[in-house]
Amino acid sequence: MDSFTVTAARMPELERRITEHPDAFRVLTGDRPTGALHLGHYFGSVRERVRLQQRGVDTFLILADYQVITDRDIADNVAESVREAIADYLAAGLDPDRTTIFVHSAVPALNQLLVPFLSLVTEAELHRNPTVKAEQLASGRALSGLLLTYPVHQAADILFCKANLVPVGKDNLPHVEQTRVIARRFNSRYAPLFPEPEALLTDAPEVPGLDGRKMSKSYGNAIALSMSDDETAAVIRRTRTDSERRITYDPQGRPGVSGLLSVAALCLDETPEEVADRIADAGSGQLKRLATDAVNAFLGPHRARRRDIVAEPDLLDEVLRRGNARANEIAEGTLAEVREAMGMGYANAVRAR
Repeated sequence: MDSFTVTAARMPELERRITEHPDAFRVLTGDRPTGALHLGHYFGSVRERVRLQQRGVDTFLILADYQVITDRDIADNVAESVREAIADYLAAGLDPDRTTIFVHSAVPALNQLLVPFLSLVTEAELHRNPTVKAEQLASGRALSGLLLTYPVHQAADILFCKANLVPVGKDNLPHVEQTRVIARRFNSRYAPLFPEPEALLTDAPEVPGLDGRKMSKSYGNAIALSMSDDETAAVIRRTRTDSERRITYDPQGRPGVSGLLSVAALCLDETPEEVADRIADAGSGQLKRLATDAVNAFLGPHRARRRDIVAEPDLLDEVLRRGNARANEIAEGTLAEVREAMGMGYANAVRAR
């Protein structure tokens, strides 16, 4: 059986363990702050993070600002993207008292773990990683050292806080497997410091963009969580559909119509086929009106909370300051343990003076 089938078979037992002993787990999850969070992020990951937090799982959420430049030359607007993401996290229900929100660039000890971890993997293993292959193909550029080592950097993200649970979709399973390999090899070569984290497969729906492709800001087909009602209406109104009056769900033949049906269905908690049947012969104009109303009604409470959060002076900076402080404390402790295990404890002694 393939790794996905094996992992999926373990999910009922893993969910039972999380329910019975949430305090036995620590989650690491995160985003690259490359732009505004959108509905795809909300349904794909943010909602699951809130669920785990509410169940009592210690949650670490990294905004991987260093990884913004894995597939681009500069980190455009990264500071704004970080702040906007934190606002959406808080509005969605993430509590900084229970979820540690931090950024890569503020935790030097985490990034320093990359050096010993790189000695535990081969170049061939890195080249085989599906994300590395996909990102290189999408960028159309030469493979950078940062992109090649992206899976090891993610392992450092997970292991610095000794997370033992990582929520992922099917496409990201190889990253967890690579992290497990690195943890296993370090423990065998030096000392048993790290857990081998388990993948928590989420049943989050895949949210298509308004044109049927993957929802992405770069495609111009995304509905940002921070949009106003009027901005949402405008982006939906611009969606290309077709002249056929009867509304049907056909992702291959009618991507624009089907993208709108999918987005509306998620917000209405219905199936795309049910939404299509409701509209019937009323045409794409009615579909766009229904989709606009569904999205704005669904996001209304989130946007109201978000406005209050953004209006509060210094709140976002304080959340990040606290999260960075906790992440640094833990990362420095882990790095000290790694040095000791590798016979480099003298570095800890010198630093302590």
